This record gives sequence, C-alpha cells and structure tokens, in this order.
Amino acid sequence: MENAFPLTPVYRGRFAPSPTGPLHFGSLVTAVGSYLEARSRGGEWLVRIENLDTAREIPGASEEILNTLHLLGMEWDGPVVYQEQRQEVYHAALSTLEKQELIYRCSCSRKEIADSSVLGIEGPVYPGTCRDRKHEPEFSGAWRLYTNNDLIEFEDGVQGIRQQRIQRDIGDFVICRADGVFAYQLAVVVDDAEQGITHVVRGGDLLNSTPRQIHLQKLLGYSIPSYMHLPIVVNARGEKLSKQTQAAPVDISHPVLQLVKAIRFLGQTPPPEVSASSLRSFWIWAIENWNREAIPKNRSLMF
Repeated sequence: MENAFPLTPVYRGRFAPSPTGPLHFGSLVTAVGSYLEARSRGGEWLVRIENLDTAREIPGASEEILNTLHLLGMEWDGPVVYQEQRQEVYHAALSTLEKQELIYRCSCSRKEIADSSVLGIEGPVYPGTCRDRKHEPEFSGAWRLYTNNDLIEFEDGVQGIRQQRIQRDIGDFVICRADGVFAYQLAVVVDDAEQGITHVVRGGDLLNSTPRQIHLQKLLGYSIPSYMHLPIVVNARGEKLSKQTQAAPVDISHPVLQLVKAIRFLGQTPPPEVSASSLRSFWIWAIENWNREAIPKNRSLMF
C-alpha cells in the first residue's frame, strides 16, 4: 500500500501564521525561533497560512506576511499551504472520526455551557450535555470529540514535562463549528501529519492545546511530532501582542535590528557587531550559534 504521507527528513518544521494582520514582533519571535531550530539542525522549514475562518482574514495580509519573511531573509521550503484550500482533507478526517463514533453533534450555546460548567484551564469545562442526546438526522450543530480522563503526558522542548487529563481540564471539544468552519485543533493535526511535520515550534499560548492534538493524532493514526513552545511576547498589561492589542508591524527598513531583538528575546547573546552586519551574515551567525537551552522557560515575557 502506498504511503499516504510524504517521506520526511530527520527534521521538518513549520511556521503557521494567521492572516489577520501584518507580521508583528510577537509573531516574528515565533517565526525566528522555529526557523533557527530547523536550520540549525539541517532541517526543512515550511510555511502554512492558517486561514480557516476566512471572515477574520484581512485582505492582502497573507501576501504581506510572506513578503516580510522574504525581506527578513527567511526562505521556506516547498509551496506555501493555505488552509482554506484544504476543506476536503478536513472533511475526510471528520468522516473517519464519525464512522468510528468518536464524535457527536452538540446544540449547546456558550451561555448554556458557562452556566452549567466548572472552570478548567481555559475557561468552562464542557459538561457533556449532548453526549447521549439524540438529534434528528438533519440537525446541523457543532461536532464535538469524545474525550476521557486518561493522562496525556509529553515533554516540551522548552517547558519540560507537561500533563493533562482532557475530560477533566477541557471537556469534549469542538472540532467543527455549527457554521461548518473546522476548528483549529482538527485542521492543525491533519496539516502537520500530511506535511510530514516532525517538530512543532510555536508560542506558549498553544501549550494547553497540545494534549488535545496528541489525542486526535492517536485517534487518526498519525505520528506525534516533538513540541517546543516558546515564550509569547506580551505588553505592559500582560496582553499578547496581536492586532487586537494594536501591535505594530515589523519594521522591515531595519531587518537585522529587528532580528537581533527577536533572538535576544529568545535568550541568545549576539555580539555587538552582529547588529551592524548584513542580513546574510546575521543568519550565518544565528544558525551557527543557536542555543535552544538558553530560551527562557516562561510561557510569556514582556518586551
């Protein structure tokens, strides 16, 4: 039988921004960290545009992000993947889970869940209201995945050993919304598997999502990548830099200075002459001297 997934090198990483605005310093840190981890290990680095919810996408943002990466000297391997073009693949994964009776329809509103739930690590824990409810065949509510309280444990490359019991801490979670938009948890698992991603380097705000993704990977028969969650950049109020917090776009008129700031945030110690070097010289130094052990063990840091 032909292998459904591509043959992979020892290391294949990726950067997966959402096109809700231009690249800002917080997303630059994640891009640089994932790029250096891949290149320092002789690996490939892919780019995926996570535009599942096209209603949130800013016109032209994808092109602007890709252009910024290019001007910063960050060249990716292979074609850019756009999630909006992969609906059939997500439908196939959903169908697989449905045939195995691993998912069910849910009609609960957010208010109903909040009113009847205990608080978990990310807000109200879904109480399982619709687990055994029988809906009419034409019902079009959200799809939730059955979970259990088996301990899921993994060793993060920065944050160390992490443990979670999904049913207790999160509850059965949505993998496809009532409006037909696939949830991040399902799409990212399918994409990482089909692209042969071996190592996931991303922001610490996604650390709690990893056990859900490992649970899905096991159910779908996928390999489980290695994970490394970098500290996210927060402002003085402790808010993650984003479009909503008016994060400024990366200043590409001084690319090396921006890149030096990013690697310093990640605990690296470039000598003063690196700041005055060319873009090519910066990357040569940064790749040769990348020290993942120096990355702060925090989930967030103020910049």
